[in-house]
Amino acid sequence: MRRRGALFVVSAPSGAGKTTLCRETRQRLPDLAYSVSYTTRSPRLGEKDG
Repeated sequence: MRRRGALFVVSAPSGAGKTTLCRETRQRLPDLAYSVSYTTRSPRLGEKDG
């Protein structure tokens, strides 16, 4: 039987620590996986797909 997953949304203003929170959480819970985000805006300079 497959385990049922859970979805966590991390949303906060720029500079609030989202990346730090996600990095630390992934170190403590290595089974977590990132999802690919999607936006309708034009790509920013240096941004790549995926």
